[in-house]
Amino acid sequence: MTTHPTTTSAGPLDGQGPARAGHPETRGIDLVPVDERAGRPRRLFAVWAAPNVSYLSLAVGGTLILMGLTLPQAIGVILAGNLLWIFTGIIAASGPVAGTSGSVISRAFYGVIGNKIVLVLTGWLIAAAYLALNWSAASVAGIGLAQRTGLPDHPAVNAAVICLIAGATLLIAIYGYATIVRLYSTLSILLTLVFIVVTGYVLAETDWSYAPAEPLKGAALAATLGIAFTIVASTPLSYSNSPDLARYLPRDSSPVAVAGWTALGAYLPSVVFTTVGALAATSLDMADPQAALESILPGWFIPVFVIAVVVNTMTNNGMTAYSASLSIQSVGVRLARIPAVLIIGVLGTAMTLYAILVWDFLTSVNTMLQLVVVVTGPAMAVAVTDLVVRRNRYQGTELLGQEHGGPFWYHRGVHWCGVLALVAGGLTSLMWVTTSFWTGPIATAMGDFDLAIPSGMAVAAAVYWASTRVLGTVPRS
Repeated sequence: MTTHPTTTSAGPLDGQGPARAGHPETRGIDLVPVDERAGRPRRLFAVWAAPNVSYLSLAVGGTLILMGLTLPQAIGVILAGNLLWIFTGIIAASGPVAGTSGSVISRAFYGVIGNKIVLVLTGWLIAAAYLALNWSAASVAGIGLAQRTGLPDHPAVNAAVICLIAGATLLIAIYGYATIVRLYSTLSILLTLVFIVVTGYVLAETDWSYAPAEPLKGAALAATLGIAFTIVASTPLSYSNSPDLARYLPRDSSPVAVAGWTALGAYLPSVVFTTVGALAATSLDMADPQAALESILPGWFIPVFVIAVVVNTMTNNGMTAYSASLSIQSVGVRLARIPAVLIIGVLGTAMTLYAILVWDFLTSVNTMLQLVVVVTGPAMAVAVTDLVVRRNRYQGTELLGQEHGGPFWYHRGVHWCGVLALVAGGLTSLMWVTTSFWTGPIATAMGDFDLAIPSGMAVAAAVYWASTRVLGTVPRS
C-alpha cells in the first residue's frame, strides 16, 4: 500500500514513510497505515522501564524520609502512589485502536476546538515544565561531573551543560518512535545494571532500625502522608502521552496486554528505585541526593553513575519532547514534527535554566510534583472515563477530521462535558492541595491533609460520566 502525505486543517502532518530506527521520524499526528504497524505489546515494557530507572525516583524516595516518615510508611506510600501507573496503561490501549497520537484522541473528550485550548496547558506548558524538572536532575549531576574534571563553578559553564544535555535529548525526540523502541530496550538493561550497583552500596549503608527524631502522629502524620502520596502519584498521572508509544502496534493488539506491559514497565522500576532513595535517606543526607550517593560510591564508579543519571533523564525527556511535538501539531500550529520538537525544547531549556540558576533542585522537584496534579489528575480521569464509556472504540479517521458537523465537533467545536469535568476536577483538586506556597481551603480546614489527587479525579470522572449520560454526547455501543 502506498502512503501519501496527509494534510488537514491542522496543518501539514508529514506522513512521509515508515518510522525506522536511526532515521529521523517525519510522521506527525497522521494515521499510521496498517502496513507500518508491527510488534507485540511486550515491547512497551522496555520503552517505559528505561525512563523510570530514575535518579529522580531516588530523590523522591529520599524526600519522603526527609518529610518525617518512617521507612515502612514511606514504602507504603511508594507502593500505593505508583499504582496509578495503571491509568497510564489503560489510556495507552487507545493508541493501537486509533492509530494516532493521544493529543488527537483527546478531541473525543474536549471537542476539536476545546482540545486545542486544553493542549496548550497539558501538551505545552506542563510538558515543558516536566522537561525542565528532569533536565534539572540531569544538569545537577552533569554540572557536578564538569566540576570534577576541573571546570569552574560558573553560571556560564552550568548553562552550557544544561544546553548540551537538552540538545542531546532533543535528538532522541527527533529520531522518534522506532529509535526510542530500539534504543530504550538496550538502555533499560544498562541503566538497571548501574542502579543495581548503586542499590548495593545503599543497602550496605541502610539503617534498618531508623526512626525519625520526632515521629509524626495524628493530624501531622495524616497531612504528611497525603502530601507524600501526591508527590509519588504525580509522575504516573503526567504520562497522558502513553498512546503515542503504542500507536504503531497492530490495531488488534490486546488492550489488556498494552495496558499491562505499559503499567508494569513503569511500576516496577519506579517502586524499586524510589524505595532505594528512601533507604538511602535512613543514613545519608538526601537533601543533596547526588552528593549523598557519591559519598558511598567508589571513586571510579562515580562518573559511571553520573553518566547514567544524565542518560536516564534524557530517555525520560526524549519521550516527553516527542509527544509534546505531536501536541503542537494537534493544536493546529502549522509545523512539521521536527521543528515542533525544537520549539518545545527551547521552552523547556529556558525553564531549566531558571530552575537551576535561581531555585534549588529539591524545591523545584517538590513544588512541581505537588502542583501539576491539579491539572494532570482530572485530565487523566476524563481520558480513562471516556475510554471506558466508549469501550475503546476510537476511529483515527474520524478523530483526524476537523470539519464542522463532524463526530467530534460537538457544540461549536467544544465538548462542554469534557471541559466542565476538567474544570470541576481541577477546582476540587485545588481546594485539597497542599504546597509550599498554596494550601487549599478544604485542606487547611482538614489540618493540611492533601487529597488533591483522589478528590480531583473522582469529581472529574463523575462529572464527565454523568453529563455525557444526561446529554447523550458520547454514543454507547
